[in-house]
Amino acid sequence: MAFHVYHHQTFLLFLLLHVFFFQYNSCSCYAQFSEVNDQKVDLTLYYETLCPYCSYFIAHDLVKLFSNGLISIVNLRLVPWGNAAVEPSGYFQCQHGSGECLLNAVEACTIDAYPDVNKHYFLIQCIESLAYQQREAEWQSCFNKVSLDSKPIFDCYNQGNGRALEVQYAYETSQLNPPHEYVPWVLVNNQPLREDYQNFMAYICKAYRGTSIPAACSTAEFMISSFGDKAMDTSQQVSYVGGLQNLTSFMPTEILQQNREVFN
Repeated sequence: MAFHVYHHQTFLLFLLLHVFFFQYNSCSCYAQFSEVNDQKVDLTLYYETLCPYCSYFIAHDLVKLFSNGLISIVNLRLVPWGNAAVEPSGYFQCQHGSGECLLNAVEACTIDAYPDVNKHYFLIQCIESLAYQQREAEWQSCFNKVSLDSKPIFDCYNQGNGRALEVQYAYETSQLNPPHEYVPWVLVNNQPLREDYQNFMAYICKAYRGTSIPAACSTAEFMISSFGDKAMDTSQQVSYVGGLQNLTSFMPTEILQQNREVFN
């Protein structure tokens, strides 16, 4: 069932968690953007970790921002919640099962523990690359691959902060206007790209108003003339709200025990 059905309950749960479980002073997940150049373009990706289209987009497409220099003009935010729902009991339901709920919280903790996008993105990219290959059970191998310490992320998860972060992401996702219809759901300067999300780099270049224009924006691939009225057909490249689901109630508690339960 789509998340918006539960938005009222989620809001109440959000308030309770905010007061009793998690002191989220000035929203640390946004801290990396507090002093950025306001001429940068905001790009936000709403996704879920085991959606194959999200995994491919993160592992193969979005990562190009770092290789072609566009990251220098972009405030990139990842919001790992997607089409999940919060039950009235407070448990989570994720579209692709309990493993997705676990990895959503892991990636939320990754963003919180390592707010520098140049750090958290590549751990998340590694996890999503494995997920796309249906090897998500190997996700812990990514810590060594990208040389990041797992302890801050495990502590975040085990201490309940991962759950609190996910509740906040759930509330944020529920407040999107217009509401998201599927994932990946990509916004550039708060405007949804909808079916044209794979053309995100062209939208970034079009939206940028600064003077430090990366060379990538001058290439034919990203010329403004590349825009057309007809968007590409992505009907088979998204996971819709309320689509086929593998729903299991899930509550983040202890990461290693739950990892064994959901991936073994």
